[in-house]
Amino acid sequence: MKIGLIGAGNIGQHFGTRLLAHGHELLVHDRSAAAQQRLAEKGASIAASARELASQVEIVLLCLPMPRIVADVAAEVAQGSAVKIVVDLSTTGPSVTQEVDALLHGRGIALIGAPVSGGTVAAEKGTLSVMPAGPEAAFRTVEPLLRILGKNIFYLGADPSLGQTMKIINNTLYATSMIASCEALVYGAKAGLDAKTMLDVINVSSGRSFATLERIPQCVLDRSFPTRFTTELLHKDVAMCLDEAIKLGVPMQVNPAARQFLAFAITQGDGNKDNVYTIRHIEQWAGAQFGEKPA
Repeated sequence: MKIGLIGAGNIGQHFGTRLLAHGHELLVHDRSAAAQQRLAEKGASIAASARELASQVEIVLLCLPMPRIVADVAAEVAQGSAVKIVVDLSTTGPSVTQEVDALLHGRGIALIGAPVSGGTVAAEKGTLSVMPAGPEAAFRTVEPLLRILGKNIFYLGADPSLGQTMKIINNTLYATSMIASCEALVYGAKAGLDAKTMLDVINVSSGRSFATLERIPQCVLDRSFPTRFTTELLHKDVAMCLDEAIKLGVPMQVNPAARQFLAFAITQGDGNKDNVYTIRHIEQWAGAQFGEKPA
């Protein structure tokens, strides 16, 4: 297929790389010339605008950082003369997804809301979880592409916003468990427990989570803190989830604490740092450190 990709950042570049490696022709657009060039060097062509891209391909993939950016780009894509299906791989949230769906539907364009989970490592390996929703015929058309990008594909129904609802629920659960895990692990470190041994015990016991199984061992234990998913973006997802829950009259008592802590970390300059970097505030308050750099 000839595929259009708008957004070639930390995760989008891996989407483009994988599509090219599987023999697809790729047309890419990103406001960053450097991001475009990375994929051009691997065989992609470059479009000068989202509208130009959508006038040359029938399937457009979006991988963008914020809901309002998705809405703005989708409005430009809708002006393209060739596009028939838009696949939104971003975390856009249900409300904006419904807005985008109405816009595209009015132009005869199908929307598949297909947010992903797993981070940059899974994006590179093609092992992401993908949560597509939208018209089933359009989903079946793009399903082979989604199976290049991810390992676990969960079709959630005809409403494109359902995948977005699932994604923000997932990310909110991650945020809350990550922060709770950081608090508990710093407590254990100050009490005298070995950092790696704590993780080993937790990860074969009932306290395990994605944070203790993947993120904290990979990013905190050796104090490397590579940027895989920023504090600002995680806060955005949690805030969306809480706002949408309020709209439906669903009480949230515990998860708002995660949003508050992430908001505090952003005020301390952590917005562009990886979300697990926020453990440093807990360590500072406790006067203890979890993990250490290799000798």
